[in-house]
Amino acid sequence: MDVYDKFGVKKVINAQGTLTRLGGSLMEGPVLEAMAEAARHFVDLNELQEKAGERVAQLLGVEAAYICSGAAAGLTLATAACVAGADPANIRRLPDLRGMKSEVLVQKSHRNGFDHAVRQAGVTLVEFGLIKETLAWELRSAVNERTAAIVHFVEFENERNLALEKVIDIARECDVPVIVDAAAEIPPVENLRRFVDMGAALVVYSGGKDIRGPQSSGLIVGRRGLIRACALNGNPNDGVGRPMKVGKEEMVGLVVALERYLQQDFGAEARAWEEVVARVVRALGGIPGVRVRRVSPSEPGVQPNWIPRVYIDWDPRVVPLTRDEIEGRLLAGKPAVAVGASSTGLYVNPQTLEPGEEDIVAQRLREVFLGEE
Repeated sequence: MDVYDKFGVKKVINAQGTLTRLGGSLMEGPVLEAMAEAARHFVDLNELQEKAGERVAQLLGVEAAYICSGAAAGLTLATAACVAGADPANIRRLPDLRGMKSEVLVQKSHRNGFDHAVRQAGVTLVEFGLIKETLAWELRSAVNERTAAIVHFVEFENERNLALEKVIDIARECDVPVIVDAAAEIPPVENLRRFVDMGAALVVYSGGKDIRGPQSSGLIVGRRGLIRACALNGNPNDGVGRPMKVGKEEMVGLVVALERYLQQDFGAEARAWEEVVARVVRALGGIPGVRVRRVSPSEPGVQPNWIPRVYIDWDPRVVPLTRDEIEGRLLAGKPAVAVGASSTGLYVNPQTLEPGEEDIVAQRLREVFLGEE
C-alpha cells in the first residue's frame, strides 16, 4: 500500500492536463531529492528568495524574478506591487487603498475565475471592451488617475480582443504597467521570456505545470523594482501576501526543475506526444458511432493550444451517453481516468501521461463506448 491507499484516496491516470485539481504535474527524482535536501536545514527565507530569484533571472535572461506559491498568488503579489510598491506604510495598509491607485483594467472578454487573485489586493477590476470585441480607444478611455495596472490573461486571447502587443503599446503611452497571466503558456519554452521582451512589466507562470516543479510554486518575472515590491509584499514579510507561503523546499525544487526543463529536448517531447496521440487514435478506431481525430485546440480556455490532442465525439443515436456520463464512468472505473471536455466532446491530452498509460486510457474509453465495463 502506498500513502494514497492508506488514506483511501483513488489515484487517477491524468489524460486531461496540468490542472491544479489533479495535482499539476509529476516531479522528477532530482527535484524531489533537492527538496528533501532543502528540508534538512534552516535558512533565512528572504536570502534564499533573493538568491533563487537571481538564479531564475540568470537562467531566463530576464531582469529579475521572484518565486511565489503558485500563479494565482503571483497575480495577487504582482497587483500589490503595482499598487503599494515598496512603501512599507502602503504595504501594511493593503487591502485598504485609501490614498493609492485602486483600479486594475481588464478586457471584458478576459474575465475569469482568477479575478479573485487580482481583487485580493483590494483593487477594483474595471472592464473595457465588449465580450466579442475590444478596440484600442476603449482601453485608452478607461485609463485614469486611479489606474494601477492592466491585467492580461493570455489564455483568453482571441482574434477579436485586443492583442497583448497593442495593450502594451497603449500602456506605455499612459505609463501604466501591464501584468500578464501566462500560468499555462509553456511550452513553448520561448514564452518564459517572450512577454517580458514584449514590454510587460510583470509576467506570472505556474511552477507546477510543464516545468514540473512543486505544484505550490510559481514564477513572477519582470522589472527589478516591481519584483522587489513583490518580495516585500510577500511571505515571509508582513503584507497581503503573507498567507501565500512558499517554503524553502518549493523554492529549491522549482529552481532545480527549471534548470532541468531548460535542458530538455523539446523536439523529442513533441514527437513523443504525437506518437501517443496517434496510438490512441488507432486504438479507438472502428467503434460504431464514435469519431476520433488528432487536433490542436485553439478555443479560448484550452491551453496550451499547440499541444496535440485526441478529440472524440459520437453519435448519440448509436452511443446513448452524455459527455458528463462518459467522464463520470471513466473516473469511477478502475483505474480511474480523467479526460478533458469541450463543449461538444472529449479530448485526451498526452502532456501528463506516463509511458504506457495511453494504452490504458484507450482501453477504458473503448470499454465505456462499447458498454463492456
